[in-house]
Amino acid sequence: MPAQLLQIAAAPDLVDQVYRALHDAISSGSLAPGERITQEDLARRLAVSRQPVLQALRLLKKDGFVLDAPGRGLLVAPLDVDWMHKVYQVRGALDVLAARLAAAQRHRIDPKLIERGRRAARGRSVEAMIEADAAFHHAIYAASGNLLIAQSADQHWRHLRRAMGAVLQSVPQRESLWDEHEAIAKAIAAGNVDRAARLSDAHVTQAAQTLGTRLAARLSAHANQGSTA
Repeated sequence: MPAQLLQIAAAPDLVDQVYRALHDAISSGSLAPGERITQEDLARRLAVSRQPVLQALRLLKKDGFVLDAPGRGLLVAPLDVDWMHKVYQVRGALDVLAARLAAAQRHRIDPKLIERGRRAARGRSVEAMIEADAAFHHAIYAASGNLLIAQSADQHWRHLRRAMGAVLQSVPQRESLWDEHEAIAKAIAAGNVDRAARLSDAHVTQAAQTLGTRLAARLSAHANQGSTA
């Protein structure tokens, strides 16, 4: 006799949709760091029942995007510069490995990804900038031929998207980032393993420094506003 399994209370795809909608709102700042949130209010705003919201919030809490609020309910987790630095350290190691493996195969990254990124950099949509950046780097992960790289990186990109959303709008050198991306892609296509790795390492290191500086300044400004309110 087959074992009895517990019934799923809500369709998995709906829970995933709610998770992504809330994660996008947290990443864009629509749900701000430290903001209190309730299951009932989110269900009303998303026009869904409370059950998928509850399950999505449990996943977001597990992933570190929401925390228990004092008293009752939840709040959006504050941004943490030290935590983001650690995330970038891991991402950097994965990016360098992926670039090496992709270059060893002389993989040609689709130039349309770079064109898409340059268009996004000239626009005002932070979401489009983040999606283009993620698409380029995930193309390198796929080109590496090692599925574990993309699987490992996905977990960290969830946090990276949030930090990028917080500061990317104010970064003046957005398009120059795509010069760096193009140089990495050319090194990979040429099969220059060492150059591809070196450029990838420099790219992530600079991105981490820029993001950390601007994120720290933003958090300091918010703290000063709070102390004078």
